[in-house]
Amino acid sequence: MTAVSPGAGRIWAAARGPLVIGVIILFAAVVITLLRGSGEGGSLDPRSYRPEGSHAVAALLEHNGVRVELTDNPSSVEGATLFVTQPNLIDPARLADLSKRAAATVLLAPASTKRRVEPATRQPGCPLAAKAGAAKMGGFVYEGEQRCYDSTLVRTGTVTTLGFGAIFTNRDLDEEGNAALALSLLGQHERLVWYLPSAADRSQQKSFTQLIPDGWKFGAWQLGVAAVVVALWRARRLGRVVPEPLPVVVRAAETVEGRARLYRGSHAASHAASVLRQACRDRLTPLLGLPPGGDPTEEIARRTTRSAASVRTLLYDEVPVDDRGLVALADELDALENEVREG
Repeated sequence: MTAVSPGAGRIWAAARGPLVIGVIILFAAVVITLLRGSGEGGSLDPRSYRPEGSHAVAALLEHNGVRVELTDNPSSVEGATLFVTQPNLIDPARLADLSKRAAATVLLAPASTKRRVEPATRQPGCPLAAKAGAAKMGGFVYEGEQRCYDSTLVRTGTVTTLGFGAIFTNRDLDEEGNAALALSLLGQHERLVWYLPSAADRSQQKSFTQLIPDGWKFGAWQLGVAAVVVALWRARRLGRVVPEPLPVVVRAAETVEGRARLYRGSHAASHAASVLRQACRDRLTPLLGLPPGGDPTEEIARRTTRSAASVRTLLYDEVPVDDRGLVALADELDALENEVREG
């Protein structure tokens, strides 16, 4: 018979290529993460000197007497202006609580069901930003009590929402009235809490399954269905059981001798005696015209000179025997069968 299961060598040869590629991808991801992490802040980070950073506006605020407190987990916002750079990463209930406790809140580009407009230099069109003048605004459009820059900046109560954050970046701060508008929004109070949320802020409010994108869930369901279909297909291919001829014919005598050696090697004389008695009953039952599994004791006693008690003892006795007793039992059972056949 030829083995069809792949060996360890074939499995390793097949998996070696994908494994090496996976290790390279993992190593590259770690290196990129470390390189990114070694930088000095990122987008809208008041520590960053990069074009997308916000060090310039933070420096201007501090020069004007505003204390800037950078945090990723604000605890005390009372009496301060709260600036949230990514409000979509915060649980809505927590964001509402922070806004109530803060003296003023500035939310940058929260998701909106309204339309979006391209960033461009726009006129304020409202008293709220009249002193700042034209500024680079755009992005989401919102509803609010006071609407400026074509509704891309609105204020309701103490909460100001704007749809585009270019006015806070190092690259665009010195254009038009961007700096004036940024200082007026973030410098409303002597203390500014600059909140840089991360994905962890949102994950703390959700379970693991809720964090999995819907597309991944749909893909997992598809893979599950495909696995079931493949399993059914493979099971169907097996079909019914087909008898296969033995490669070697074993004589019945050899089978009997082999079983006898096993019984002898395990010292199972009593078990062998039970097998002999059962085999004798199975052979005598059809000879006496009895149904399978019937008790032949009475019928044997009528056909022979033996008593029912002696026949029952011979056929059903469970007293342990040794090897010599086993030979004697086999002779007695043989004699009983001969008597039944001759009688």
